[in-house]
Amino acid sequence: MKRSLHIGINNYPGTNSDLSGCINDATDWKDALEERDFETVILLDNEATKVNMLAAITRIVKDTTKDDIAVITYSGHGTWVPDEDDDEADGRDEALCPHDIMEGNILTDDELYEIFGQRTWGARIIFISDSCHSGSVSRASNKMMGTEEDTWKFPKTRFLAPEIYLKSEKFKDNTKLLQTARRVENTQGRWNIRAATVLFSGCKDTEYSYDAWFNERANGAFTYAALQTLDTLDNKATYKEWFKEIRKLLPHVQYPQTPQLLASRYQKNTWKVFQA
Repeated sequence: MKRSLHIGINNYPGTNSDLSGCINDATDWKDALEERDFETVILLDNEATKVNMLAAITRIVKDTTKDDIAVITYSGHGTWVPDEDDDEADGRDEALCPHDIMEGNILTDDELYEIFGQRTWGARIIFISDSCHSGSVSRASNKMMGTEEDTWKFPKTRFLAPEIYLKSEKFKDNTKLLQTARRVENTQGRWNIRAATVLFSGCKDTEYSYDAWFNERANGAFTYAALQTLDTLDNKATYKEWFKEIRKLLPHVQYPQTPQLLASRYQKNTWKVFQA
């Protein structure tokens, strides 16, 4: 079986940090995977709460058995929280930002690791994350290009700094989180869901993933490049070959982000793109 889950979040109530291209990303991935005979599920904006995201990810991993493939795409803000179990060298857990993050809901890499770690042996899990997990408000400039009349089209960074969501009353009693976020502004994290078999991410851990506009339509720069190149591949292309094509488009002078592919050499060189 071939299954996919696509999550896109533009609307982050209470953050003043809404995005533009994430819903388009999710629907574009859904369309691309349906063309490849995947059964698809999509969560958009208020559907993509932490509870719903966890349930959907758990379900697709559980249902994916030996010789099946599951593809999970996420487009939205990333962030970080202090590491609670001391398993991260930088003292932080990277995290995804659900629609209801201001209600105190963050989806950490440790939580995803636990889910992916329960997958059936021989099941292929592909995780594609168009977000980023390092930086600060002071570093994130959204005015890289465009005219004053088109400021709403300026590229936005897909990083939600902790000092934004910590304004929520839901976090006011978390002393450790507050102290760490205020002390650390320009730190660098890494996004590595260790139990995912193949992980694509939109940028290095020192960079931003950009929410941008292409031909008058909003998309993530990484998602746009990935889908543009996906359409050029033959059915024998490997993940390494696909990644090489993506890297021909990014980094770009307008979008200085360097996509990453994390997988074993065997997976990169022998697994065919989106094939079980």
